[in-house]
Amino acid sequence: MMNVRATILTLLLWTACLPALAQTDTLRRLGPFYDEAAAVSDLRYCPRATMIGIGPTNLLDTYLSPEKYHGIELRIVHEDIRGTRLLHRRVTMQNMIQGYIGTAKNRADNNKTLSGLVSWNLALHYNLALTPRFRLLFGPSVEADLGYTYNLRNGNNPATLRAFANLGGSGMAVYDLPVGKKDLVLRYQLQLPLIGIMFSPHYGQSYYEIFSLGNDSGTCCFTTIGSQPSARHLVSADYPLWGAKIRLAYMWDVQQSKVNELKTHYYSHTFFVGVVKDLYIHKHK
Repeated sequence: MMNVRATILTLLLWTACLPALAQTDTLRRLGPFYDEAAAVSDLRYCPRATMIGIGPTNLLDTYLSPEKYHGIELRIVHEDIRGTRLLHRRVTMQNMIQGYIGTAKNRADNNKTLSGLVSWNLALHYNLALTPRFRLLFGPSVEADLGYTYNLRNGNNPATLRAFANLGGSGMAVYDLPVGKKDLVLRYQLQLPLIGIMFSPHYGQSYYEIFSLGNDSGTCCFTTIGSQPSARHLVSADYPLWGAKIRLAYMWDVQQSKVNELKTHYYSHTFFVGVVKDLYIHKHK
């Protein structure tokens, strides 16, 4: 009789624990977005990364000049990833803020431009574990950018304002590669804007006309993937070292637009080094 009661009690305990065990096993396969120690506590795992990089750029803005400018940029990126309760905690939220400053010159080497931009991107990714080490993440994203380009030799129209916001999609492929006793986390991410709004003057229109005289008709343009074919590609590798994770990364940023009879593009190849820090916050926050 005691054996029967013990067996029933054991079965009841296992039944009660199965949902939690199944959820823990599912979350464990999410790799860098989940921490086993946080799963059984009142804490949530939130990896944060800061990267600094440098690389070549290619710039065209026909409002300022029909010439293409080539130069170099310095870029800083901060990334924050945290879990959510959406879809049985399979959705993670990525918050990325980046800014850069750059300088470029024309082919004749007799003129320069200065440029800068601050970009904010928020994405929700559904985590799909294909194997214990390989995951796909995908979902919607929203982006807002504000910056400028300044031409040192222009007189009437020396600068242009870069301001746009987009709705789009984001996707990742993440693989944990065993290296010694630790995992090297490899990631490829693609961000695509689909529809949005962009500020753009008309060809030959001065900013004095727009902001002082109020001739701003048509300067706020609706954009699609056809008029703003852009993409950000990010490849990164994280490896645990010295109590944190060291990140090496490469970003290919392609920003293009064709609105109000003006063409712009900003191409950059940036190579980063950064640090990923494992942080923990209370789940109720």
